[in-house]
Amino acid sequence: MTSRVSVTSIAVCPSPPMLTLSSLIDDNKCYETVRQLRWPHGVRCVDCGSASITKRGKHETYPARQRYTCSACSRQFDDLTGSLFAGRHQPLQTWIACLYLMGLNLSNQQIAKELSLNRDDVHQMTSELRQAIADKRPEVQLSGQVEFDEVYVTAGHKGRPDKVKKKAARDGGASSKGFGGAVRSKKRNRPSSG
Repeated sequence: MTSRVSVTSIAVCPSPPMLTLSSLIDDNKCYETVRQLRWPHGVRCVDCGSASITKRGKHETYPARQRYTCSACSRQFDDLTGSLFAGRHQPLQTWIACLYLMGLNLSNQQIAKELSLNRDDVHQMTSELRQAIADKRPEVQLSGQVEFDEVYVTAGHKGRPDKVKKKAARDGGASSKGFGGAVRSKKRNRPSSG
């Protein structure tokens, strides 16, 4: 006795395209975000700071990118002129997505995978974004009473600053590690073999 097995073909549906964060971000929203962050009180000239600005239409390649002309100094500029994002090969949408993923504390490798970019490119982008953020951060100014938890004191001189002063005077200003001051040389008498 033989039994027959019937094989039916199963239709394989093509999988939907993979959704990435950069495909969900709209170019118009990215440029609007840059405008709001860059000019919270309205567009200003990047050269003279004048508020007398005329819109000059949109960029040919990037339709969401607004162009301007300053009435005071006749300077022509756009949303990205003079910013970190100006003249970059990656579109603004990719930079904003990278910045967002950095805020989620993802590694460069994870960001590269999410944005479908080379790891070295992502490393360069994140380094430049971090540096730009650090440059914009105001300098910290301490006031009032300031307390420290730990202090590093050079070993061997704890509580005896007078010994440090005497040694510096004796050595002619040269430190024990050879930094700064005059360099001293010692002549040693060595017996000659003869």
